[in-house]
Amino acid sequence: MKHAIHDLIHTALLTLRDAGGAPSLTGDWPEIQVDRAKDPAHGDFATNVALLLAKPLHAKPREIAGRLVEALPDSPLVARVEIAGPGFINFFLAEDAYWQVIPSVLSAGPDYGRSRVGAGRRVQVEFVSANPTGPLHVGHGRGAAYGAVVADLLEAVGFDVHREYYVNDAGRQMDILASSVWLRYLELCGEELDFPSNGYRGDYVWDIAATLHREHADTYRVPADKVFNGLPPDALPDGTDGGDKEAHIDGVITAAKHLLGDHRYRYVFELALNTILDDIRDDLAGFGVRYQEWYSERTLAESGAVTKAIERLREAGHLYEQGGALWFRSSAFGDEKDRVVVRENGQSTYFASDIAYHMDKLERGFERVIDIWGADHHGYVPRVKAALAAMGDDTDRLEVLLVQFAILYRGGEKVQMSTRSGEFVTLRQLRKEVGRDAARFFYVMRRCEQHLDFDLDLAKSESSDNPVYYVQYAHARVCSVLRQAAEKGMPVEPSTGVQSLERLTEPQESALLRTLARYPEVVEAAALRAEPHLLTHYLRELANDLHTYYNAHQFLVADVVLRDARIKLILAVREVLRNGLGLLGVSAPESM
Repeated sequence: MKHAIHDLIHTALLTLRDAGGAPSLTGDWPEIQVDRAKDPAHGDFATNVALLLAKPLHAKPREIAGRLVEALPDSPLVARVEIAGPGFINFFLAEDAYWQVIPSVLSAGPDYGRSRVGAGRRVQVEFVSANPTGPLHVGHGRGAAYGAVVADLLEAVGFDVHREYYVNDAGRQMDILASSVWLRYLELCGEELDFPSNGYRGDYVWDIAATLHREHADTYRVPADKVFNGLPPDALPDGTDGGDKEAHIDGVITAAKHLLGDHRYRYVFELALNTILDDIRDDLAGFGVRYQEWYSERTLAESGAVTKAIERLREAGHLYEQGGALWFRSSAFGDEKDRVVVRENGQSTYFASDIAYHMDKLERGFERVIDIWGADHHGYVPRVKAALAAMGDDTDRLEVLLVQFAILYRGGEKVQMSTRSGEFVTLRQLRKEVGRDAARFFYVMRRCEQHLDFDLDLAKSESSDNPVYYVQYAHARVCSVLRQAAEKGMPVEPSTGVQSLERLTEPQESALLRTLARYPEVVEAAALRAEPHLLTHYLRELANDLHTYYNAHQFLVADVVLRDARIKLILAVREVLRNGLGLLGVSAPESM
């Protein structure tokens, strides 16, 4: 309906221009904005286009509004049009305009709410991309749910979406993981050692080490004193001994590579990487998250992309040498300071790989690139955009959305978590405790930049206070009505057309019709603004309208015409609930 009103206004503008009533409208017109009226007294839709035209037409907004109203073509959708305030145009829809929503929903079925707004436009959504150094935890879960829904929403409005996971399979963190696995393996071989304070300590490290020991016995064993001989002292957890945990773990990594040799070290490295990456793939698949591509960081060096990116920056005059390292002058492009791209030892930095990765994204032809990162990466955004600007790329093509951490509560108490120590709730544990549906729904109920308090007890409850249960129960209620009709031998196959819909005169029916009509607008807004919470709020509202209607009226009435109308209405509600839940990756159960 919103698009129909937009088209009426556009036709009126063309009429004015062709009649010479708007001679200034020869270039780009102001964007026609049509919004739903917040107050029913002001109609169903309103536009401020007359106010936007006042300057180019050198006329008063109310005068322009009057001319536009006169030029509006007749439409059965519109009962009347009024001019309000300084020049707003309010549209009041005809009652039967809302009746048309029901056949539209029932005929479109799963496609109702989908559109072609983004047709022909390629967009990449990169999300989760957690380092494969441990299982996915509940923080990653929020990014997974948010990214998956954003991608599905964009696809629903016509964009060609490419979902991608960037696998950080190179660099220091992976070396720390490999060394941690090897040290646990040595312990399983009978070696006694003080495990580094900066190593990975989760049970999963023991599991990988146990696999290595089970399959290769003592093949990779080295006396522990050879590993730690001459290393900088480690820091105690409280830091009281004055040791350097970073220098210590780096020494462990160097020792592991030297003592194992390249071939054996690479085997431990790959075992750790592939075990965790396979676990991540399984976790995300079980969470209903799919990707078109898992992009390896190592391929950037192997393909020469990192070297190419550095050379582009060099040729553009934005690199300089200092202290034996190669620096990118990112401060000239809005970053707080310059950044190293090649260290003193000649090794490129993680930042250099990230520059190459984003260069590659744009070179692949995506019109829009969306990165979904954790909120702790907020300081990383300016430097990445600085690099793209320095290479002459359009930084507007890159959009970075930051997702705040999810804080779990159980029994009213905050669940404590520490990733490095391995004391955290995994995404798999969360799914097992509350279910995939509740986890996905709860994760996207708020804007991504807002903190999320995840109440585990609420997510498991079967009550109207649990939003996902409340919405799913509305869908199940409609299915229950249909089962009751079958048990009573009542035909519920709806008639075609709108013949019986004039019987839908109750306030609850009018509310449902208006809410149903908004669904395509909500999907489009949620997609274009990357705000899935708009859809969760809408579904809760639609569910509330259905529950209110259910409690106020009987559907399986003796009056055949009225029954037909009400069955059509609740079938349309069921379809929209199912479609909306589907976009959220949540099931629509038929019984609860």
